[in-house]
Amino acid sequence: MGPLRHTLTKDERLHGQKDISRLIAEGKFGVAGSLKYCFRAGNGLSYTRIMVAVPKKLFKRAVKRNLLKRRLRESYRLQKGLADGTEGMDIMFVYNSREILPFKDIYSQVGQILTKVRKP
Repeated sequence: MGPLRHTLTKDERLHGQKDISRLIAEGKFGVAGSLKYCFRAGNGLSYTRIMVAVPKKLFKRAVKRNLLKRRLRESYRLQKGLADGTEGMDIMFVYNSREILPFKDIYSQVGQILTKVRKP
């Protein structure tokens, strides 16, 4: 594919009821700080797809939910080289704290998750 480009295209976003249901049914769950995650290796593609969720139960205001989703996506975008392996995988990040964490904290937690899910 060439040099690593720090982009997050539509193809790299997990969407579609079938794919999301398969991830939740067959994936492995874990926690890193204030983030929950679910991942499933072998999505049949050569790249990793992600999904980001911030529950409305924790943040009623859409402005705050969108802020946190942007921070999560940006953290992944900058570190997606950590998740690169031989095959693609699907990852879901779920924000699980009532407080709005600064970007650097979210960045480090996403980095922890990506190093955990990467195959050795």
